[in-house]
Amino acid sequence: MRSNRPAAVLIVLLTIMAIASFIINYHLFNLSRLYYGLFNRTRLDPLGLDAFPADQFQKQDIDLTRVVLFGDSRAAEWPLPEIPGFEFINRGLNSHTSNQLLLRYDAHIRSLNPDVLVVQACINDFYAIPLFDDSGEVVVATCKNNIEQIVHNATEEGVVVVLTTIFPVGQVPIESKLFWSDEILLAVEEVNSFIRSLDGEEVQVFDAYSILATGNGRLAQEFSRDELHLNSAGYEALNREFIPFIESLNQVLHLEAIGVSDW
Repeated sequence: MRSNRPAAVLIVLLTIMAIASFIINYHLFNLSRLYYGLFNRTRLDPLGLDAFPADQFQKQDIDLTRVVLFGDSRAAEWPLPEIPGFEFINRGLNSHTSNQLLLRYDAHIRSLNPDVLVVQACINDFYAIPLFDDSGEVVVATCKNNIEQIVHNATEEGVVVVLTTIFPVGQVPIESKLFWSDEILLAVEEVNSFIRSLDGEEVQVFDAYSILATGNGRLAQEFSRDELHLNSAGYEALNREFIPFIESLNQVLHLEAIGVSDW
C-alpha cells in the first residue's frame, strides 16, 4: 500500500503558503489603503490647517508659562507633562515634513503666543531620500534651512525655542526595506549635529536622541513601537529628562522679563 505522506506534506505546505500569502496581501492592502487615504487628505489640506481650531487660546492665567510642542507624529504623540506653573499645547501632526511645519507656523503657532516652542522635526523629510536619486544633500540642506527659519520666526517674537534632536530610528521591518537607505541614518546624525551647534543664546537643545539611542545609534527596543515611533516607555524616559529641563527655563524666562540674562 502506497504512503500518502508526500501528498499530505504537500497539502500542508500549500496551506501554509496560502495562509501566509493571505496575511501578507491583507497587510499590504491595509498599508495601501492607509497611504492612499493620507495622499488624498494631503491633497485636500496640504498643511493640515483644519487639524486645529482657528481661534486663539486665551491664557486663563497670565502667570502660566505656555509651552507649545510643534512637529510631526513624534511630537503629536508626546504625552503632555503636568508641571505647576506651565501650560502645554500640542501642535504636532502625523507625517508632516519640515516644509509643512514652516508653512503652517503662522496658522498654528503664532496665534498661540507661546512663551516656549519645542520643535521635533525632519524624520519625514529623510524618508524621501531613497525614493529620488541624489536627493540626500538637498533634503538635509532644506531641513536645516527650515529649522533656522522656524527659530528665526519664533525668536523674533521673543519666544524661547527648544530644539529636540531627531529621535533615532528603530529596526526597519521587511515590508519597508525596499524604501529604506542607510543614508537616512546619516541624515539624522548630520542634522542632529547641526541642531546641537545652535545651542546658545536664542536656542536651547534638548538631546532626545541621546536618551533614546543604543550604542549603534538605533532606537532602543524597549522604547520602540515601530521603526519611527516611541511606545509609552520611550515617552516616559523622555519626560523624566524633559520635565526638569523645562522647569529650568523658568529662571531664564524670569531673568529675561526683568531685563537680565545668564545665557
